[in-house]
Amino acid sequence: MRAGFPDFRLGNVLATSFTGTLTERHGNAVERIPTPHRLVDWLAANGLAVDSCTTAQLELARELRESIHAASTAAAIQDVLPASAVQIINDCSIQGRAAAILTPEGNQRWRLSSASCVEDALGVIAADAISIIAGERDGKLALCASPTCQAAFFDTSQSRTRKWCDMNTCGNRQKKARFNANRHKNPNSAK
Repeated sequence: MRAGFPDFRLGNVLATSFTGTLTERHGNAVERIPTPHRLVDWLAANGLAVDSCTTAQLELARELRESIHAASTAAAIQDVLPASAVQIINDCSIQGRAAAILTPEGNQRWRLSSASCVEDALGVIAADAISIIAGERDGKLALCASPTCQAAFFDTSQSRTRKWCDMNTCGNRQKKARFNANRHKNPNSAK
């Protein structure tokens, strides 16, 4: 990761990890892909290495990110999907030229076109979003319980009752806040 930039939140679901490149949406928002080169870094960290990225491609990526966020949020609360978000997701999926390949270890990886352009990588992310929003994968979309985050995440826990998008960030922050609030209510309980 490049010095001077906030760390990426890498999860195991590509589409919702991508929406996590903008965090704390309802607090002090943190942009984790502020430059084209930072998007290249994020794509590489997620197995979608590209050669370069322009400012226009970064804007397209952010537009896709926000469309996935809007559609995932709507799906999580069982609301109507925003038509403009659906259109952007579909357009990005159609424009990408990538193929799923099987590795010798039996894992799926994506192979982008020989040009390795950002649009191909965004097509993979859009296709991943389509599969989770359409309910094709085992899990459910949920919203983070953190009042400053409220990110959509894909819950694959056995009980499907996960509360936070990331236990190491939002979950710990909420538990610490609850602990401190209880300690201030009962100052003698900490002794």
